[in-house]
Amino acid sequence: MTPSLPLPTDASPGAVCVETLKKRADFLAAARARRAPMPGFLLQGRDRADGGGVRVGFTCSKKVGNAVTRNRAKRRLRALAREVMPQHGRPGWDYVLIGRADATVSHPFDAMRSDLIRALDKVHK
Repeated sequence: MTPSLPLPTDASPGAVCVETLKKRADFLAAARARRAPMPGFLLQGRDRADGGGVRVGFTCSKKVGNAVTRNRAKRRLRALAREVMPQHGRPGWDYVLIGRADATVSHPFDAMRSDLIRALDKVHK
């Protein structure tokens, strides 16, 4: 069973449950799909066409920084997904959020939130 990100307290009744991607094959499949580069991160999205729930993966390479910086960047990406994906993610889709060097950690969180909503619209077109 894949662990789910908890829904925010202000989630709408129609919000979907968000699961975390764990398998390498799922990350590789998303890498071959649609992309939406944003200043603070890169979003990759793939339609699984199985009607399941929303699944999100997070990754940061060593270019982002040392272990402390990478973990902070991933924490910010997880918090971002926890807020935005239940309302704007589509069931049956896999998303991967990739951290950017010197941007994911320092970019304003409100700007990243609006960027993620814009990136989801771009990927869904």
